[in-house]
Amino acid sequence: MARILLVEDNDMNRDMLSRRLQRKGHEVLLAADGMQAILMAESDVPDLILLDMSLPVIDGWEAARRLKASPATAKVPIVALTAHAMAGDREKALAAGCDDYDTKPVDFLQLTAKIDAILKRALG
Repeated sequence: MARILLVEDNDMNRDMLSRRLQRKGHEVLLAADGMQAILMAESDVPDLILLDMSLPVIDGWEAARRLKASPATAKVPIVALTAHAMAGDREKALAAGCDDYDTKPVDFLQLTAKIDAILKRALG
């Protein structure tokens, strides 16, 4: 399956999502803040990034902009994961460079359908 970088600062969310993604057959890399996510993505380019938007050090909005600006990671699809579900937040995430957007609490079936569709497009 795919290598997914999960960027989540909440230990419980990170643990739950990573275990469920691993059970689906994905290799999961973990980062707890935006700067760590950028460094990990550039050194070990994943197939997809699940990016929390409310992160310490560098927030997800800025991390997405930097990842899309870097030649090493510009083509890696990013799915924003956020509790920000206000009008305009989806558009804000897409404008920052995210390829899709999903809200928390995560509906795992919906999220994995998005992941599968994005990976199918990205990986062929």
